[in-house]
Amino acid sequence: MAQLNFGGVTENVVTREEFPLSKAQQVLKNETVAVIGYGVQGPGQALNQKENGINVIVGQRKNSKSWEKAIRDGFVPGETLFEIEEALQIGTIICYLLSDAAQIKMWPTVKKHLTKGKALYFSHGFGITFNEQTGIIPPKDVDVFLVAPKGSGTSLRRMFLQGRGLNSSYAIYQDATGKAFDRVVALGIAIGSGYLFETDFKKEVYSDLTGERGTLMGAIQGIFAAQYEVLRAKGHTPSEAFNETVEELTQSLMPLVAENGMDWMYANCSTTAQRGALDWWKKFRDVTKPVFTELYESVAAGKESQRSIDSNSQADYREKLEEELKALRESELWQAGKTVRSLRPENQKADDTAAQKDSKTAELLKKMVGNPESVG
Repeated sequence: MAQLNFGGVTENVVTREEFPLSKAQQVLKNETVAVIGYGVQGPGQALNQKENGINVIVGQRKNSKSWEKAIRDGFVPGETLFEIEEALQIGTIICYLLSDAAQIKMWPTVKKHLTKGKALYFSHGFGITFNEQTGIIPPKDVDVFLVAPKGSGTSLRRMFLQGRGLNSSYAIYQDATGKAFDRVVALGIAIGSGYLFETDFKKEVYSDLTGERGTLMGAIQGIFAAQYEVLRAKGHTPSEAFNETVEELTQSLMPLVAENGMDWMYANCSTTAQRGALDWWKKFRDVTKPVFTELYESVAAGKESQRSIDSNSQADYREKLEEELKALRESELWQAGKTVRSLRPENQKADDTAAQKDSKTAELLKKMVGNPESVG
């Protein structure tokens, strides 16, 4: 295992160089990996393993939308696609990739099939860390570990197809066989991880829940909305407000951060932009840090997990979710974004004439311009 310096802190990291795919295939050659659930993470992880030569099967409710998707993806009923309980019987490694709420509901069935020597694999520390709320307590004679890709299953799959790798964390909760390390790292490589950094279940879920509610999703949407609304209230058009709030960040600046860091992005902007960013970033830090502290403490106290369990277990959860997502989708901010994205050259039809493009652009911009004093 490599030891790398992360800003002055030494951490354990597993790289593809020391644990190549060939080694992962050797470790898993006698295993049957049963991917239970084919929703967010399931497709990417299952397909990547399959194409990496791992014996993988999918367990899913028959005739569901996810069952049909698995068939379209090449999994064959009765051969590599089974009802959940049958897949649990066959699998020696159970990749438990249902939603957190669904994991709680399915747990009695899963536990029944966790016979001695099997492994229980998660991609999230939720069920184990908050087991007083979830009831997920594995038998002592099975391995329990996780590989948590640092991104969605869609990103994991896309990067795999591009020959790249999404970085992942790994953790071992229980090593009953003495083989847990090799098994978990082999799976991490097989699903397409770029490298694997060491953590534990509690740290993974605390950081994950904080990140999702913070800079990855919740905070970024809040910041987008705040700046957009200020610009609109000050008389800027939807297109200008969206471009200065979202489009320039995602299309121009964040790729520079990803390439070489924040200082690299600053160095490739104007001196005026540099000065303003350096003057203001600490103010934003100081204003938001108490919110992040409150958020982390809410996660650690189990409040966020309980809220997730309570809301996601309701019979009308998906209907309520769609209402909330619809409100986001239909807000002026993201309707403006839809129009801006359609104007990107790669989204224009190749057979459009210059005149057609000019006409289309004019019409789209016309639709976007509303009352600059109204904020969506």
